[in-house]
Amino acid sequence: MKKMISWNVNGLRACMGKGFAEFFGEVDADIFCIQESKLQAGQIDFAPEGYHAYWNYAEKKGYSGTAIFTKEEPISVSYGLGIEEHDHEGRVITCEFPEYYVVTCYTPNSQDGLARLPYRMTWEDAFRAYLKGLEKSKPVIFCGDLNVAHKEIDLKNPKTNRKNAGFTDEERGKFSDLLAAGFVDTFRHFYPDMENIYSWWSYRFKAREKNAGWRIDYFCVSESLKDRLVDAKIHTDVFGSDHCPVELVIG
Repeated sequence: MKKMISWNVNGLRACMGKGFAEFFGEVDADIFCIQESKLQAGQIDFAPEGYHAYWNYAEKKGYSGTAIFTKEEPISVSYGLGIEEHDHEGRVITCEFPEYYVVTCYTPNSQDGLARLPYRMTWEDAFRAYLKGLEKSKPVIFCGDLNVAHKEIDLKNPKTNRKNAGFTDEERGKFSDLLAAGFVDTFRHFYPDMENIYSWWSYRFKAREKNAGWRIDYFCVSESLKDRLVDAKIHTDVFGSDHCPVELVIG
């Protein structure tokens, strides 16, 4: 059994002051992925005992960034998608293990006024092609803040958010394309109809208090791993960021 955690920490240094290290220790994951670390090299002293740590930093300071902490040393590690246009923001790390790849991803936000939606569409196609390329060698587990609520069940107020970043028809369509390409949304695999479970809440309007959230953090796996899925969880009771951690257990 392998327990995996993914968490958009919205600034690891800030999250450290709100219980990150305690949760990290308690949950005792085999693989722990983070997004939006907002760090440069040397800005934090976090090297948990018993883990190999891999960091991908954005060139822009205080922005984006990802990390993977893993008990088992990977066969290989790569950073980014291998495409110049997409690899300046520290958004992807891939660890290769004997039976599968594990990829952490922080998908670009389409931003207010959908200023970055055209770029996001290019990214989506490149990321999907990247995952399918990996899959030629072995199955893939990918996780992270994918910045999309897939279906109306995945956010509190679908009607009023229809044309907003994270719930546009275009973004939802790309996520559908990803699943159709042979991947499984593990939380929905176990809980196809569960409502009112979210992984992100705006800091405004007491959104978390009211549970007016969005499910935009995922673990997805290659179809070939479906029979090995044991459980998927969303840790809505864990604070420290505007996102909460999500979990996958695989046999």
